[in-house]
Amino acid sequence: MTFPSSTTTDDTAADSVETTASSGSGPAIVGRSPGQLMWRRFRRDKTGVVSAIIVLAFFLIALLAPVISALYGKDPYTTYGQNQPGLLNEYGYPVAPNGGMSGEFWFGLEPGLGRDVFMQLVYGIRTSLSIAIIVTVITTVIGVVMGITSGYLGGKTDYVIGRVIDTLLAFPSQLFLIVFLPVVEAAIVLPEEETPVWLRYVSICVVLTVLGWATIARLLRAQVLSLRTREFVEAARVTGASPGRVIFKELLPNLWTPIIIQATLALPLYVGAEAGLGFLGVGMTEPTPDWGRMFQVGANVYHSDVTYLIFPGVSMLIFVVAFNLLGDSIRDAFDPKTKR
Repeated sequence: MTFPSSTTTDDTAADSVETTASSGSGPAIVGRSPGQLMWRRFRRDKTGVVSAIIVLAFFLIALLAPVISALYGKDPYTTYGQNQPGLLNEYGYPVAPNGGMSGEFWFGLEPGLGRDVFMQLVYGIRTSLSIAIIVTVITTVIGVVMGITSGYLGGKTDYVIGRVIDTLLAFPSQLFLIVFLPVVEAAIVLPEEETPVWLRYVSICVVLTVLGWATIARLLRAQVLSLRTREFVEAARVTGASPGRVIFKELLPNLWTPIIIQATLALPLYVGAEAGLGFLGVGMTEPTPDWGRMFQVGANVYHSDVTYLIFPGVSMLIFVVAFNLLGDSIRDAFDPKTKR
């Protein structure tokens, strides 16, 4: 038994039924499921549809990066500018105009090392999205468990979890990441050894997860506090339903909307956070392609080669804006009452 959420707009009410001609008996009313209503509202939002196409394109590029590399004939690791004479000048900048853009190197060459910018960008998408997806999934799962537990059980459990959430939200996350990552690696890796790529990858995921789950947990706690006193929850308790059944059968189905919306809005934030760590020098280590490190290099060479900074900057801007617009469209499709 779940509690159906009501809508107040005439458009939504009109969408909930469909009339079809029935032979010899007049029009019949055919109901639509909440999922069908959500999909219909989403398809009407042209901004959301365009944003979804852009986001899907980014995901496909990240997924098919090895295929793109094979078709393009380049990889993100080879120092083409150093291996082939005439591509870089004596100062390490591309000889050809516009950062070395040509039919051979579509987006030009990286100043200094001479790596292919296009492949750096494609594999940088792969790095940032993989970290963001992992962190989003784990933080959402932890946030759902902690938020529902805190709101449903209440009492001392709610107090303890609430104080943990308050403490985590009080941390300046970027500063904590900058300080914590080197400390973790120093405890594991000897000073004379180079930090393994997998360790930096795992460290970033762990720290972002630890600091990220509190936001969705607080949101769901408030939702559960509101739902647990409703009639359908009380009726389930009276019939002898166990706490697990109440949570999974009564509460959780009514929480999918905020969970999905929050996860959709969180993913681009983690992409930006990962890029920010790379820009500050505590992100992914060389030679792993990374958008943040491209920003770092671009900020140092923009006075002589602004092209190198433009490509990751425009790509990041398009992705974050498109994903945020997609999140807004999904929110409006799930809950039209929030649409202005």
